Amino acid sequence: MFRLEDDEILDEDRLGRFLAQHAAEATFRYKPLMDAYMTEYPIFREPPKPKYKPDNRIAVNFAKYIVDTMNGFFIGVPIKLQCDDDKVSEYVEFLDQYNDQDDNNAELSKICSIYGKGYEMYFVDQEGKIGITYLDPQEAFMIYDDSVIERPRYFVRTYLDSKNVLHGSVSDDEKVRYFVQKGKIQFIDECEKEHGFSGVPATEYRENAEEQGIFEPVLTMINAYNKAISEKANDVDYFADAYMKILGAMLDEEEIKHIRDDRIINFDEDADRMIVDFLQKPDGDTTQEHLIDRLERLIFQISMVADISDENFGTSSGIALKYKLQAMSNLAKTKERKFNSGMNRRYMLIFSNPVSGMLKNDWVKVKPIFTRNFPANVLEETEIAGNLEGIVSKKTQLSTLSIVDTVGDELERIEAEESTMKNDAVMRQMFGNSEGGSAVSAAETEVQGKSLNGAQTQSLLAIMAQYSAGSLTEGQAIALISTAIGISKEEARSILNGEL
Repeated sequence: MFRLEDDEILDEDRLGRFLAQHAAEATFRYKPLMDAYMTEYPIFREPPKPKYKPDNRIAVNFAKYIVDTMNGFFIGVPIKLQCDDDKVSEYVEFLDQYNDQDDNNAELSKICSIYGKGYEMYFVDQEGKIGITYLDPQEAFMIYDDSVIERPRYFVRTYLDSKNVLHGSVSDDEKVRYFVQKGKIQFIDECEKEHGFSGVPATEYRENAEEQGIFEPVLTMINAYNKAISEKANDVDYFADAYMKILGAMLDEEEIKHIRDDRIINFDEDADRMIVDFLQKPDGDTTQEHLIDRLERLIFQISMVADISDENFGTSSGIALKYKLQAMSNLAKTKERKFNSGMNRRYMLIFSNPVSGMLKNDWVKVKPIFTRNFPANVLEETEIAGNLEGIVSKKTQLSTLSIVDTVGDELERIEAEESTMKNDAVMRQMFGNSEGGSAVSAAETEVQGKSLNGAQTQSLLAIMAQYSAGSLTEGQAIALISTAIGISKEEARSILNGEL
């Protein structure tokens, strides 16, 4: 972690020292982690063996498997944002759509899993709207104060141009300054500008408190596995190309060629002192297999990420499956708390910028909802939901179903269907059934030769519903129907009694 005392300013000399420290960390820690994810393992950089020896270089990319599996489990189902304020909800939805935030969140989560942390930067773009982008620790770092709270003081972003010259920006809680490295670090004062956010316009997301990548604890085991399986392949090649030894007889070149082509060995020498077999080194197959199996088990055990390709997963019930995924679920809960903290800072900073049009404290109304990407057993879920009928609320009952994306929207759809069914029942009571189900449409109804428009039809339905519910007396209902659609009270009474 980079720290700077409260009474010190980040000048060019101090920035240069921070950049040197960051470059060393990027080279010796972060680059090997990304190399592992990209299948660039040390096995490929081992010195070459002599030409007469097999030299297989095999890498099993456990690092990528662990990261992608965890990322799919944690954020494979996009984060949902819950907000009771319609204005705030609409803006957040626009903000996420404008910045393609579902993809940004997934990439940021992957960066955190690889490096142990990642960054998100905020800015006002050329369209006058707030932009969000993600950065990895090789190209950015945060400088904190020396307090126990660890308040962000500066955010530094770097990049190399086409001529391999280092450029970058430094953001504090008021402005953004730009710099270039020409022998030494130089600030470009004419490019300085205010950013409009009430704080350093960036957020550091952490995988865990130790800022450790998800496969970092098992990286040495992955390297050992790659070395072991490569040697295993070398042994296979060695035995395939084993030398034949013939002791007790001297063969000329023609005889050797005859043996090789015809695959026949026939000698008239003394058989008791003749030895014909293959020259082989001791067989270490069992030892190698034990080592490979042990390493594979330990890699998944220590990383706490399940091997979902295991055939036992496909035959497990929903509860058994969750027990198998318990360790990974606990890991995801830790990641969720860190990610949720970062998202709180995201919306706090964005809402502080006047461009957003939001009140400064409206960020507290936005609540991220994370959904684990468990394999779903819909039949089992529907049985559980059915058993909850009358015990819990409808909202809780629906929340047990993975096929329901948003419980609130599903409740609205249920209410709309129930309202439609109720209206259809009233229409059937009034006009009877036709071949298509309802004798009239919601848009236009015909009563005693009088054509009703949509508004009149809806009024009639509402009156009939209130009368059926006991909210209106017969006299009140007749008077309202007569007035609403312009018919006599006798005709209104006939409609009310279902005689039309």
